[in-house]
Amino acid sequence: MTQLDITPLITRIQRYNPKVDVTLLQDAYDFAKKAHRGQVRASGEPYFTHPLAVAQILADIRFDLDSIITALLHDVVEDTEISLKEISERFGGEIASLVDGVTKLTRIEMQSDNRQAENFRKFILATSEDIRVLFVKLADRVHNMRTLDYFASAEKRERIAKETLNIFAPLADRVGIANFQEELEDRGFMVLNPKMRETILSRLDEFSAESEQLVQQICATLSSDVEDIGLASPVKGRRKSPYSIWQKMQRQKVEMEELSDIMAFRLIMPTPEACYRCLGVLHQKYPMVMGRFKDYISTPKANGYQSLHTTIIGPQKKKIEVQIRTPEMHDIAINGVASHWSYKGRGEKVSDTDHKQLNWFKVLLHILENAESSMEFLEHTQMEMYADRVFCFSPKGQLISLPKGATAVDFAYAVHSGLGHTCVGVKINGKVRQLATQLNNGDQVEILNKADAMPSPQWENFVVTGRAKSAIRRFVRSEKQKEFCKLGRSLIKKAFIEAGETYDSRKLRRVWSHFKVASNDEIYIRVAENLLRPETILAALDPEMHANKKGQDKPEDHEPPVAIKGLIPGVAVHYGSCCHPLPGERIIGITTTGKGITVHRIDCFNLEKFSSTPELWVDIEWQHGAAGIVRAQLETVLLNQPGSLASIANMISEYGGNITNIQLTSRDLSFFTFLTDIEVKDVRHLTSIIAAMGANPLIESVKRAGS
Repeated sequence: MTQLDITPLITRIQRYNPKVDVTLLQDAYDFAKKAHRGQVRASGEPYFTHPLAVAQILADIRFDLDSIITALLHDVVEDTEISLKEISERFGGEIASLVDGVTKLTRIEMQSDNRQAENFRKFILATSEDIRVLFVKLADRVHNMRTLDYFASAEKRERIAKETLNIFAPLADRVGIANFQEELEDRGFMVLNPKMRETILSRLDEFSAESEQLVQQICATLSSDVEDIGLASPVKGRRKSPYSIWQKMQRQKVEMEELSDIMAFRLIMPTPEACYRCLGVLHQKYPMVMGRFKDYISTPKANGYQSLHTTIIGPQKKKIEVQIRTPEMHDIAINGVASHWSYKGRGEKVSDTDHKQLNWFKVLLHILENAESSMEFLEHTQMEMYADRVFCFSPKGQLISLPKGATAVDFAYAVHSGLGHTCVGVKINGKVRQLATQLNNGDQVEILNKADAMPSPQWENFVVTGRAKSAIRRFVRSEKQKEFCKLGRSLIKKAFIEAGETYDSRKLRRVWSHFKVASNDEIYIRVAENLLRPETILAALDPEMHANKKGQDKPEDHEPPVAIKGLIPGVAVHYGSCCHPLPGERIIGITTTGKGITVHRIDCFNLEKFSSTPELWVDIEWQHGAAGIVRAQLETVLLNQPGSLASIANMISEYGGNITNIQLTSRDLSFFTFLTDIEVKDVRHLTSIIAAMGANPLIESVKRAGS
């Protein structure tokens, strides 16, 4: 049970910050303890044990005083009658701001699977004001995971464990707090896959017992090797965590016995130069495993991590992983970005140099601005948080960190969205390559661009960074909306003309509230996507105007606009919407009780329904040379590319066709599929339009619907 005593907390802080303001810390402790008086946790302990434990967790990673005071106060506003104003007056605006940020995170913390994406979006937005809010929240999650057993509901425990593994552990990795990351992963793993965790732990214990003497021998030998060049260093062997071992088993699709690097040996050198000298000694004495050397000193990870990693066939002919770093690098490896706040005084800001390690967070904010939906944001963010890295250079020497598998287009967007939008080619190490080429560590990348170029929707098939995907989607969305606006405006204008009215876009303002829109563009887009019909807009503006148009349509319903032989004079005639018969084609009539005659193409699939009732069939044909205005329907597969829809609409118009309706039936990253109703004269007219469309490079295929 956690003790309600501030002394251990003060002692921990004074070890790394002897000048800590103990009076202020004591005041915050007394204030929070009094505010939570009478409250208890699910474990039955006084509630204040939780904020005190969170403060101690932050002290363990040597955090600044303002953050530790925030930890003590982080639940006061949410769970007591204390206001943010009171905290500001007593402890200052900066602490009040931090408490407010943590309070917001608590309120929007993921509550269920279907709300996770939206809440995570808000989470990142709230954290963006001061990254220390995230550290307090991570410490809060660590303590909550330590006490997770007290939640009665297994379902709730599993939900919290999934959140922890999917969101909080990767965030802890991104800010470089290894202890937080490993504990969150282990405790989440314990809830979600306890049997596998126990199996791995049991095997690790067996390995430790079997190899204890071997590990000591390897440590002693490596220590002796570096002493020969005057670099004394204690060597420590450290076994990997059950969760990281399980991940490697899943990734490599192997059993645990097949893994050769479940132990890592660490050497601490006094300077970066000594690290490289140490590496040289080991590579001279022991065979290096090709492809397993990583230099994170010259090219640090996004979270600031620095170290040399190599795998060698070391002492006792054992394949081992070795990590070499300085004491300062080791501090950052354990405490991550938190180490930059260790010795900050009250009110002292983190420098621009310190903030370099937080550039990845700016990437998340960029994705947040570009994502259309919360699910899209979560998808792209997880790409950024989980990926391993490669490091490439611009021609001017700028270092760009990208996930493995990143392409030249990813590189362009990482430099600047404008460069990504206008890139047309790339030179990699001086050679012209394709934009989809995957980059390797150390590549020099020169992006070739043109001011009038635009991104292709096809790029989304090969880019891997969330930043690139979100920027491409946003641009394509924007261009598509422009085209839908043009198409929708054209269809509405046509409806006005048919109703005998003069089109004036200002008239549409009168129906904004009726259709719950805020602009004419929204109306145009709805019409283009077939979510709103032009006739409905006419009716909303003036019912009489719509009635006039409907009156003009009636003759088409009851009198054929094109002469047909074999009909009884005065009979109502309809054209089958299943096959859209056209003059010049063989046709047949079907008698429909109360509706007259429905005209079908002779090859219409619907005629099978009437095979057992030949008495309903009427032998008809078009009059010789018959032509008029009849409706046909095309099914068109169109490239998902800016400008494609507008060009097709213009082509149909140029060939004398008139679009009356467009319905989007399916869409993926590469193609749209549309059903298009067009008015033509006869089958020859339609055939010429289909031939012209088929020759257009933007069209994958076009055919009559139902054929």
